[in-house]
Amino acid sequence: MKLKTTLTVALGLLAATGAQAETKTAVFGGGCFWCTEADFDKVPGVLKTISGYAGGQYKDPDYKVVSAGRTDHTEVVEVTYDDTKVSYSQLVEYFWKTIDPTVKNRQFCDGGTQYRSGFYYLNEEQKKIAEASKAKLQAAGKFKTIYTEVAPVVKFYPAEEYHQDYYIKNPIRYGYYRNGCGRDKRLEELWGPKASR
Repeated sequence: MKLKTTLTVALGLLAATGAQAETKTAVFGGGCFWCTEADFDKVPGVLKTISGYAGGQYKDPDYKVVSAGRTDHTEVVEVTYDDTKVSYSQLVEYFWKTIDPTVKNRQFCDGGTQYRSGFYYLNEEQKKIAEASKAKLQAAGKFKTIYTEVAPVVKFYPAEEYHQDYYIKNPIRYGYYRNGCGRDKRLEELWGPKASR
């Protein structure tokens, strides 16, 4: 009986210390949130993506005011991921390959502060990782200036429902938009032929 109890306790401790999924959240601004969402949905370990608005003080922003540039928010995607399968550092490195960090207040064909690129951190650890990655990229000398910002989320606001999974709901329109915007062509120029794909 004592052996059985010891074995049960040991198995319980083993299960408790095993690599269990640890869900974490990160927020990235890469221009059009339809495209950023589609890019992150390809990453193994990413569990969910939500398009939205962050990086500003304006209360309850919606697409109409944000897209018109009447708030200080930017289009972002909230990424929920399994930290045992993909780390925040890996997401940061992946994110670079999905944006053009060499332009200020725009991404591809979309211009305005609402389309600026950025890492919007939720804690000091994310801030340090994003800042270190940006500094490393700058030091590599590939780009003269990197405009991608590192800033606190302040508050994340989910975008309207019709924006969620737009690339799945409207694949033809999404394809025309992404191609017409020159996103993938520019990413290939910056990062090589496998960028964001």
